[in-house]
Amino acid sequence: MSEVRGSRWGLPAIDFHCHFPGEEPVQDRLDAAYEHACGPAKLSLLRKNAAGYHERVRRARTLPPPGPETRTVEEVAAAWRAEADAAGLERVVFMSGGGNDRLAGVVAAHPGRFLGFANHQPCSPGAADELRRAATELGLSGYKVIAPWVTVPLADRSLWPVWEVCEEYSLPVVTHFGPVNGGGGMGYAPNMDPAALHDVAKAFPSVGFVVAHFGCGYPGELLRLGWANANVHVDTSGNQEWTRWMPYELTVKDLFRRFHETFGPERIVFGTDSCDFPWGYITQYADEQVRVMDELNLSPGDRRLIMAGNAARLLGLDLPGVATGRKDAA
Repeated sequence: MSEVRGSRWGLPAIDFHCHFPGEEPVQDRLDAAYEHACGPAKLSLLRKNAAGYHERVRRARTLPPPGPETRTVEEVAAAWRAEADAAGLERVVFMSGGGNDRLAGVVAAHPGRFLGFANHQPCSPGAADELRRAATELGLSGYKVIAPWVTVPLADRSLWPVWEVCEEYSLPVVTHFGPVNGGGGMGYAPNMDPAALHDVAKAFPSVGFVVAHFGCGYPGELLRLGWANANVHVDTSGNQEWTRWMPYELTVKDLFRRFHETFGPERIVFGTDSCDFPWGYITQYADEQVRVMDELNLSPGDRRLIMAGNAARLLGLDLPGVATGRKDAA
């Protein structure tokens, strides 16, 4: 077992939701989703609108503009390792990274610091076999699903073999619900509501399901999903830009308070959604969350669970000094 590092926040920290640079560009996803419906001329206008919105969000968050990445995968991984060291992160969990094999190579080069999740469509041919390969041969630790991109209901029996692999290998499943691709992207899809996961969570109660970004536009639906299923968790990652589009005032503090009151500290998992350079590890997202926990006067035990303990439990990690349950969290 490795020695626990001291993070910049004064307690062990596992970032459960990051992305290793190299994913399919957002614009490619937009093209694939809408070109068949609107044609290339209209698609160019969609691109322009989406790009403008992305720039608006970036400036609002005072982040530097992203630039083209010219470094090798190994160099980017080393840079990410340096970012993790600077923040004092115990582990960084990458939800994606340019394909399962590519991400597995990054993780293997930095054992004891990086973990990775398989990230392929559950409705694609051979999805269950690929997930089994990711778990048994590639050394990946979980499964990430973008629900709005899934073309059949999540509870459709055609997807059962995928969930069965998760059950067999105790793989946590992180699922993104709500809009995807940022402003100007996909705002509607049959699996956009977290309620789509209800019957899957019921059928596989030993699988730890984690809904990303506080539900990303569907906090009420996620609260009901968690009320019905004790194996459903929430992660805190992202800039929470979606709260600007809610028809009522909603802040990160509001989200933390409500989920702490309902899910309890055992089902809240810390993350930032950090990915590309020059942004690197976005400490301002993490700092805001810690500030909110200070303002809510959460107990030291609750903070330890949220910042590291719950992630360690879901991932099956045995780390000294990292509490994974209520009895050892005080």
